[in-house]
Amino acid sequence: MDLQSLFAERIGGKSFGQSTEIYKFEKIKRAKAAAREARPDVEILDFGVGEPDRMAPEVIREALKKAVDDPGNRGYADNGIREFKVAAAQYMKNFFGVEDLDPDTEINHCIGAKPALAMLPLCFINPGDVLLTTVPGYPVLATHTAYVGGEVHKLPLRKENGFFPDLATIPADVAARAKLFYVNYPNNPTGTAPTETFYDELIAFAQKHNILIVQDAAYATLIYGRDRLSIFNRPGGKETALEIHSMSKSYNMTGWRLGFVAGSAQAVKAYAEVKDNVDSGQFKAIQVAACAGIADVSISESIRAHYQRRLELIVAALKEVGFDAAMPGGSFFLYVAAPTGAGDKAFANAEEASQHLIREASVSTVPWDDAGAFLRFSATFESAGESDDARVVDELKQRLMALRLRF
Repeated sequence: MDLQSLFAERIGGKSFGQSTEIYKFEKIKRAKAAAREARPDVEILDFGVGEPDRMAPEVIREALKKAVDDPGNRGYADNGIREFKVAAAQYMKNFFGVEDLDPDTEINHCIGAKPALAMLPLCFINPGDVLLTTVPGYPVLATHTAYVGGEVHKLPLRKENGFFPDLATIPADVAARAKLFYVNYPNNPTGTAPTETFYDELIAFAQKHNILIVQDAAYATLIYGRDRLSIFNRPGGKETALEIHSMSKSYNMTGWRLGFVAGSAQAVKAYAEVKDNVDSGQFKAIQVAACAGIADVSISESIRAHYQRRLELIVAALKEVGFDAAMPGGSFFLYVAAPTGAGDKAFANAEEASQHLIREASVSTVPWDDAGAFLRFSATFESAGESDDARVVDELKQRLMALRLRF
């Protein structure tokens, strides 16, 4: 059997699995393994991790333990239990002041934000249609747009634009064919938080060109020095956008895989129609457990404060090293211009800088070269607890100082 000839072109066709190109995160993984082998007694300082370092809140964990033993939760959840939709609506009200979401028609759960993003092109994209998306960023919606024959138009997030997309650069013919506009604020990797002005401009653009905004709000509760903001807080937001919220970052429920899609009833109905033909819903007990805590601002605030304190430590350390570092507006990421060299060695891009840091100092970061050379430091690094955080960050500073980085 010639299995190779059967692979779909969308994943490479006859060339599937034959590429020798190494994905960025695989390079990081290999570099960490090499650093451990070369210096087995040296602690890896991993600032590249993109998921929470703590467990989910106790009230949610305890609720899960109880819900697991309830025989009523053993069956398929399909498009979700009503209790979770009601809790999600309450979350939107308590955190963002959004009071007019109907839990029965304008909210539907998802098995984490990733599957929701993967399904949306099936709802809206025909061959030849355009998705507008920002880079650097999470590629899932763009990947699945390409899978179904759509065209992906990338908008770079540049420092000079405050890490917002420049809507004026979108060609008129591209805007005319666009159906979806993917944004993610607070942003991964830049840490930029949304503003009312940005949302208003985005909504006006979408209304002018009849485009549906997909706002990936995975980090929406992790905001520093400003108010939390939903796109639904702005005039026309609910009519023009779908907003996807995730329990992964707000409540340290990464592996639990739970979130929800919210917006106009007709758009949510389209998502639910496709979802009903893709999965059978998240385990009811997980949804029940989430109801015990996701609308409680105080629980999420303690998680937000944890990341803020750590980010402040990292910012202070990196500034001493020479990085142009400042507190992000949101997320648990710090996005800084990469060094241009170390000692007599020059770096051609952020990837070279990142590889040098892990090879020579056992410090792991994530490089981005999509719109300038930047490194991403995450506040989700491992430590022995809050009292140990300062030691880890001070060790980071000392190791980077020893590299004699140039900027």
